[in-house]
Amino acid sequence: MSPAPRQTGVRAGAETPKLRVLQVSLHHPELVRGGAQQVCYELFEGLKARGDFAPVLLAATDDSAPALFRSGARITGFDGRPDEHLFLTSEFDPFWHRSSNKLLAESFAEFLRLIRPDVVHFHHFMNFGADYLTLTRRVLLDCRIVFTFHEFLTLCHHYGQMVRRSDRSLCDRGSPVRCHQCFPEIAPEMFFARAEWFRRHLSVVDAFTVPSRFMIDRYVEWGIPAGKIVHIPNGQRNYAAGVQAEPKRGKRNRFGFFGQLVDGKGMNVLLRAAALLRAQGFDDFLVEINGDNLRYATPAAQSEFERLRAAEEALPVEAQRVLFNGPYHVEKLPRLMARVDWCVVPSVWWEVFGLVISEAWMFRRPVIASDVGGMAERIRHDETGLLFPMGDFRALADTLRRAATEKGLWDRLVAALPPAPTRETMVEAYARVYRDGANTVQAALARAAE
Repeated sequence: MSPAPRQTGVRAGAETPKLRVLQVSLHHPELVRGGAQQVCYELFEGLKARGDFAPVLLAATDDSAPALFRSGARITGFDGRPDEHLFLTSEFDPFWHRSSNKLLAESFAEFLRLIRPDVVHFHHFMNFGADYLTLTRRVLLDCRIVFTFHEFLTLCHHYGQMVRRSDRSLCDRGSPVRCHQCFPEIAPEMFFARAEWFRRHLSVVDAFTVPSRFMIDRYVEWGIPAGKIVHIPNGQRNYAAGVQAEPKRGKRNRFGFFGQLVDGKGMNVLLRAAALLRAQGFDDFLVEINGDNLRYATPAAQSEFERLRAAEEALPVEAQRVLFNGPYHVEKLPRLMARVDWCVVPSVWWEVFGLVISEAWMFRRPVIASDVGGMAERIRHDETGLLFPMGDFRALADTLRRAATEKGLWDRLVAALPPAPTRETMVEAYARVYRDGANTVQAALARAAE
């Protein structure tokens, strides 16, 4: 099939053609919740709301939704929505991050030829393949390729979390020997080759973005040119807009967890802290758990979660201090946030940004979080929130007790909360990257910060 002419979306009389931007996402947020895919979709919708871009979304999905694969298609539409498409991945190797299904690569290349994007923005190569970056460059010689690092997957085979498997301690760098220590069944030479594989395919990228500043040093040390990396905080639409404030409560002793029930989110740290408080005789509190995707947790984490939940639910209703509300969609945030006073983010990895922190700030809820990575970068301890030593459920229990009992603490922290990064600000920053490139945007951001 011959390439279609570039579709710029220009209307009669229009002076400037719309820039066509392909957003490549590891999942669609309505099929699998997660921060990277949520940010991608926010950006997609934000670009649609402008008059100078024509965005297209290609979101991967895996066999967690088997019915989608029955048609035999490789790329298909999503729910009849204009410019939203699903990439039905298969035969994916999570070590090399590539698929052995050549028909998928051919379909992706044909998709590129059909829509002819000016910019291809990868929010991940998971479920696609790192080699899809160089494939994009071969098909579209003059397009701009943008890549967003949402974690440290190129540095770390352990889900990109930079957490040592032996003792769950944080790791500050990857190397063939260090990675072999976490995965003794894989030779050090394989990790060297894996890093070179990623570097080769990332070399065709024109601009990289990261949501938190501390990530820049890690990736520069790994080999990404500093002049190509731009810090762009993740923005979201304001889900609290137009929501009436709830009646003031006499106590501020209700805590909420929002997110995925996977190992890195540290949900079990919070459950242990709640159990410890009850064992100490303190029960003037309530914890609400909102989230899903437990199926993606390790068997050990799943087992501990189910044990802690069973112990809680075995208590009489009036004695229960932890409620399990199940999965939620972002549209439910107003109702769920109204039920709590504090948002707890007990992640046991670097948590490079933490969208839930932004969501809490939208509803003027202070955050209690682990003292590392993007959480520590965003929250000033005892000024705009509370931090505790990562993974220390005893310290978290003490922090929960303080939050529930210290008079004036909640009001003081709420008064100092910064505004949450907006979707409009994020979209504008990406629009400049798409049009002007990384160096120009870096200079503009530096001038704005002076």
